[in-house]
Amino acid sequence: MRSPFARNRTAIWRPYDLDVDGIDWAGSAMTAARTRLDIATADLANVSTNGFRKIVARGVLDAHGVRIERETVAEHGMLRRTGRTYDLAIAGGGVFRLRDDTGRISATRNGAFVRDRDGTLRDDSGRALLGLHGVLRVPDGATIDDRGRVMLAGRQVDCIPVDPGATVRSGYLETANVDAIGEMVDILTAQRSFESAEKVVSAIDSTRQKASNDIARLK
Repeated sequence: MRSPFARNRTAIWRPYDLDVDGIDWAGSAMTAARTRLDIATADLANVSTNGFRKIVARGVLDAHGVRIERETVAEHGMLRRTGRTYDLAIAGGGVFRLRDDTGRISATRNGAFVRDRDGTLRDDSGRALLGLHGVLRVPDGATIDDRGRVMLAGRQVDCIPVDPGATVRSGYLETANVDAIGEMVDILTAQRSFESAEKVVSAIDSTRQKASNDIARLK
């Protein structure tokens, strides 16, 4: 597995090239390792979340030491067949737009919906799926085709907007694009990085303490 710090490997092992104190540099490395750990554990916790997009940590060196930049991986997850009519997955680009009871609109790739009495498709938080003209409703007997169109008796009632070339798959859900084993490896790597940086801080502190004591004795 490629380390997030691989592109800066040479610089990372030369902290003396940076205009930063040794303990400060090691402290920044500890913070970066902890951030990597938080990102990897969050990814792992969402391995079963439909449509979840993993976050990767990118290590960057600057004048203050090591810092982490977060990057969302756009790669799509696999499609899993459920057989439930109102489970929807987008094969290709696009998102499902949802509106909650306060009017707030959000986007998701999680297409696990249920149909309520008036035909509205809602997610597990009660947010309504939006079509071309507001809240999308699926009348009795209507179907959703691979273009996202709600069809009733050969007539289009509404449509789920997706990117050009994308299709909507009824009876499927998109899985998370998380590699559980890879995330576990990254968790262990981050833990070891934190421990190594912690030892550096301890060693520098001990060296400085010894130097101070030696100077005091000389005086």
